[in-house]
Amino acid sequence: MGSFSIWHWLIVLVIVMLVFGTKKLRNIGEDLGGAVKGFKQGMKDSEAEAKPAQSSGSQTIEGQAREKND
Repeated sequence: MGSFSIWHWLIVLVIVMLVFGTKKLRNIGEDLGGAVKGFKQGMKDSEAEAKPAQSSGSQTIEGQAREKND
């Protein structure tokens, strides 16, 4: 009685699709995917910014010029 079977979840899914419609659900999915992608990109950017600050300063001039161009 504590857990739901696959049939319960299928019925819930059908009801949600009837209430919201497939177009609205697709838009919500796209928005959620875009938000996750943006979050991951932000995490990569913050890690890239943190790495040079933690280095010992032994970069070459070429390496510093490449960073400025990016």
